[in-house]
Amino acid sequence: MQKLQVLNNISPNIDGYEKLVSFYQTNNSKFLSTISVSFRNWFSANLCAPLGAILDKLEKDELVSVKFIELPHKIQNILQRNEFLSYYGFERLIDSNHTVIRYLKLQPSDSRYFNDYIAKYLINHHEMPDLSSALKRKITESIYEMFVNAQIHSNTDFIYTCGQFFPAKHSIWFTITDLGIGFKTSVNQRFGSKLSSIQAIQWAIQNGHTTKTKISGGIGLALLKEFISKNCGTMQIISDNGFYSFSHGVESVKELEFEFPGTIITMEFKTDDENSYKLASETVEQGIF
Repeated sequence: MQKLQVLNNISPNIDGYEKLVSFYQTNNSKFLSTISVSFRNWFSANLCAPLGAILDKLEKDELVSVKFIELPHKIQNILQRNEFLSYYGFERLIDSNHTVIRYLKLQPSDSRYFNDYIAKYLINHHEMPDLSSALKRKITESIYEMFVNAQIHSNTDFIYTCGQFFPAKHSIWFTITDLGIGFKTSVNQRFGSKLSSIQAIQWAIQNGHTTKTKISGGIGLALLKEFISKNCGTMQIISDNGFYSFSHGVESVKELEFEFPGTIITMEFKTDDENSYKLASETVEQGIF
């Protein structure tokens, strides 16, 4: 049995995430042989990370094959340039526009490669705000900590990452996804608590909070949230059925109708930010933290 699935207008917002989760639930345990995927209107390229994770899980758990058909030219071009469609038989295109952050599907053991990838393609992107070398290292370490958390706690087979630079919107969006046990299970197993998905996410973004037992940590999400607040950017976390967003200084949460089978963390960095940023330990000038 084959089925055509159209992903219509998928952006990094609550509506886009609910559509992706619904896509997974719609195709899970439906005894399909092939899922044909198409796009309409818009697909934000950084969301290749959760889409790739979902498709891998369906292929592994449901033994379906996935193909992409009837793709709008602009969307197909971007997803060939970021190499997402290379996993589905499409030719890779050169990123002559220099607007994509390559889609990667990494094993948990690839942590060193991930660290280099973040430093080269995200933090040192020429459109990122002016950051001191020490702050660049701290932000790189903070994002790397997400990878390590997925590596240690989630029991995921792969970790998926992707990003996109939107010059007209002065934004860089970056997403990291895993198919592990999620925030709620990780926190509740570690502390014997009974937090909801939303409560577990809110706990995890507080400075110093970590489920690690022998490794120091817990500053990653908190530091990123602090920088994103000053940069007027966005942080979004989806884990199980919990959705958390911090955007332009405003927090919001929502319980999703369905569960995502893992965790999605998305960050938006504003590139029209003319401030210069340093760590507080480097200087006491305005515009630092």
